[in-house]
Amino acid sequence: MDLAAWLLDAHRDLRTRLDRQVVQQVPTDRWHELADQGGSSISWIMLHLARHHDLALNTAIRNKAPLFMAHREALGLSSADTGAGVSEKEQPAVTAVLTAEPLMNYVDDVLAAGERWLQRISAMAFDSIPDTGRRLDRLAQLDRTQFDWLYSMWTGRTVNWFVQWPILGHGQSHVGEAISVRNRLGLSPF
Repeated sequence: MDLAAWLLDAHRDLRTRLDRQVVQQVPTDRWHELADQGGSSISWIMLHLARHHDLALNTAIRNKAPLFMAHREALGLSSADTGAGVSEKEQPAVTAVLTAEPLMNYVDDVLAAGERWLQRISAMAFDSIPDTGRRLDRLAQLDRTQFDWLYSMWTGRTVNWFVQWPILGHGQSHVGEAISVRNRLGLSPF
């Protein structure tokens, strides 16, 4: 099996698991619920997953503004901080304005962009090191002080690392978290 095919398959698995195990199993009117009165809601997990995937792929790797910028208004976040959804800890004021359709449109656009990019990536690109800090400043308009942990984690990393962690690993981790929330909400299909 070639690497490109494997990565594309792993990305498609992420998208399929999110859809089949979370989106199709949890009614949208329950996406804001906190299981056991703690942790993160489905809405937050999906926004957070998409934000990291978007920043890694579109901003760090491709040197483009994150798709979030085009979706902010529809998400109800036009007046929110440009870092909305980036932190692990749920921001109740952000989650409160999210509705299912615009959130799914954003998540779908981000994952579709990832799939398109993976279909045409050259193996030679994996060893390159993008100018992540500058791109996050200029294109994502993130506050370096607020997100110093992200800048320090992502600076000096290769494209290969971005694919392995923020795009695939981080995504799969949060899909697993969302499945756990689904189960704790009493919605396990098993």
